[in-house]
Amino acid sequence: MATGELYAIILIVAALVLFRTMRNFYRPMSGTGVRLLMPILFMLPGVYVIMNPKAHATASEWLIAVAIGVVLSIPLIWTTDYEVRNDNQIYAKRSKGLIISFLAVFAIRFALRNYIDGLEPETMSALFVLVAFSYVVPWRVASYLKFRRVRQGLPTFGIKA
Repeated sequence: MATGELYAIILIVAALVLFRTMRNFYRPMSGTGVRLLMPILFMLPGVYVIMNPKAHATASEWLIAVAIGVVLSIPLIWTTDYEVRNDNQIYAKRSKGLIISFLAVFAIRFALRNYIDGLEPETMSALFVLVAFSYVVPWRVASYLKFRRVRQGLPTFGIKA
């Protein structure tokens, strides 16, 4: 796949995620919140990229990829919150911080991809999929826990945006 096509796909996916996130500010969330964990399932095919035998990375490179992902998840966790509105339904709190955080994470990943040289394409792909797992999983699990706390009538944890 050509680089331009890859970047176009990445931009489309990011735009769709951003659109869904913004739409959730105005639509009530139903159910138990399990839908918040669905992006983790959608990322499972990425395990094949990480397990690719052509991906040759050192243990420290794998750990750095995980650390970068966890660090990128922190602002997303801080800025994701839920509230009960006048109609007694749960909504994602409107947050410019969440949108800015998401765009910043996207920009950082994009910049890192262009900055890192000297890695084989398979290795770079595996490391970037691991970075994505490492920020999506903590962010979505924390979002689910925050949603459950609001649903149970308990205050959420974390910094308010």
